[in-house]
Amino acid sequence: MTPHLIKLLGVSATLLAISNGANADTVQAPSFTAEPCCQLCPEAHDASRYTTRYQQNFTTLVQAQGDWLFRTREDLRTEFNTTPAGYRRLQQLHDAFKAKGVELVIVYQPTRGLVNRNMLKPADKAAFNYAKALQNYQGMLARFNKMGYTVPDLSPLTNEQLAAADQGKDFYFRGDQHWTPYGAERAAKIVAASVHQMPAFAGVPKREFESHKSGRMGKTGTLHNVAGQLCGTSYAVQYMDQFVTQPKGESGSDDLFGDSGNPQITLVGTSHSGKNYNFSGFLEQYIGADVLNVAFPGGGLEGSMIQYLGSEDFQKNPPKILIWEFSPLYRLDQETIWRQMLALVDNGCQGKPAQMSASTALKPGKNELMVNGRNGVIKDLTNGRHQLDIQFEDTSVKTLQATLWYMNGRHEDLKIEKPETADTDGRFAFELREDEDWASQTLLAVEVQGPPSGSQKVRATLCKRT
Repeated sequence: MTPHLIKLLGVSATLLAISNGANADTVQAPSFTAEPCCQLCPEAHDASRYTTRYQQNFTTLVQAQGDWLFRTREDLRTEFNTTPAGYRRLQQLHDAFKAKGVELVIVYQPTRGLVNRNMLKPADKAAFNYAKALQNYQGMLARFNKMGYTVPDLSPLTNEQLAAADQGKDFYFRGDQHWTPYGAERAAKIVAASVHQMPAFAGVPKREFESHKSGRMGKTGTLHNVAGQLCGTSYAVQYMDQFVTQPKGESGSDDLFGDSGNPQITLVGTSHSGKNYNFSGFLEQYIGADVLNVAFPGGGLEGSMIQYLGSEDFQKNPPKILIWEFSPLYRLDQETIWRQMLALVDNGCQGKPAQMSASTALKPGKNELMVNGRNGVIKDLTNGRHQLDIQFEDTSVKTLQATLWYMNGRHEDLKIEKPETADTDGRFAFELREDEDWASQTLLAVEVQGPPSGSQKVRATLCKRT
C-alpha cells in the first residue's frame, strides 16, 4: 500500500468518525488570525526615497484608517496661495477672456485632507490644522472672486461625514487623488448653482439631462501604486459606481447637441474632468444645458486649456461660459503657461501684421530663425508689446526648444512641452517674457532647436499683442 493511499484512508476514517456522532466538543474548529494589510514601511516616510519625478508628487505618504493613504505635502497642506506674479497673471487672463465675451468659472477643488480628514488616524488628525487649512482655502476662493471670476464655494463639502446609507460614496478614493463619481456629482451641484447666478447664463440654450448608473469601475489608486513601489506591497482594487448622462427622452438620438447648436458652456481641466468620473455629465444635469468637455487625462493645469484656446472651436465659436477645473497642487506662477494662454486667447499672430517672419527647414542643432535688423533696419521689438507664433509642419511635434537673444546680450532659453496625451497641432504661440525687468528688453534674434536627425519645416511670426 502506497503512503499516498494510507494518508487518504486516514482522512476517510476521521471523516467517518465525525459523521458517526463523535462528540462535537472533541473536534477543534479551525482558528485564523488576520493582520492589517499593507501598513506603510519606513521608506515611505523618508522623502529622499521618492526619487522619480512621479513619486515626488506624493511626498510623503501617511497611513490612515484601513486602506486610506494621504500625502503630507498636497493632501494635508494648510497654505493656498500663489506669488504676486501669479495673481497678476490670473487677473490678466480674466480680463483677456472678458474682452472676448467669455466669463470664467474656477472650480478649485478642496484637498483630500479638508474633505476626508476623519479618515486620518487620531494623532495625524490632531496634528493637521484643519481650521487654518479651511480658512486659507476659503481665502484663496475669495482672491479668485475678487479678480472677477465666478468661484463656486466648495467648502461645504469639507469635513465629510457620511450617513450610514451613503457609506461607500466617499468624495475621494481611498488611495487615489481623484474624486469619485459621487464626489464629482456633489461638486457639480454646487458649480451649477453658481452658473445659474451668472448673467451670461441667461443667453445659454437650456436642455434637460438625466444621469444613471452605467456599471462599475475598478480604481487602482495612484497613492497605493507609489506605496507599492516604495514598500513592495499591493492594495485591493476599489470598486465604485460609474454614471452616464443623457438628454431626457433623447437616448437614441445621434445628434450630439440636439437643437442647441454649438454648446455655449465649455469645460477645461484635469483628469478629474475625464469620462470615468462623469463630472461634465453631472454639470449638464444640474446646470440644465449642453457642456462641451475638452479636458483630457494627463493634461495637468494647462494642457486642455491651451489645446482648446488654439482650436477652431474656440476661435470661431467662443463659449459664453468657460469652466476651468483644477486642484491646489498646481503652481499658479508658472510664467511659460501664462505666456501661452494669454497669446492664444487672441489667437496668437493669426490675422495680425507681422513685425518679423520666417519659414525654413530646421536642421539638427540650433537654427537661427529670425534676426532683428537683418535688412539694415532695427525695429523696436520690446518684449512687453510682442508675441511669437511658431508653427511646425509636423503637427505631432510636442516640444519647442528656443533661445531668444536681446540687444544687450542677454538671452532666454525657452522650453515648452505639451502633454503626451494632447492632440497637438504643432503650434506654439506665446508672449515674449515680461516678468521682472524682461518687459523692456528688445528682441535681437530667435534660435530654434532642430530635430535629432533629418529636417523639419517650420514657420514663425512675430507680431504685436492686441
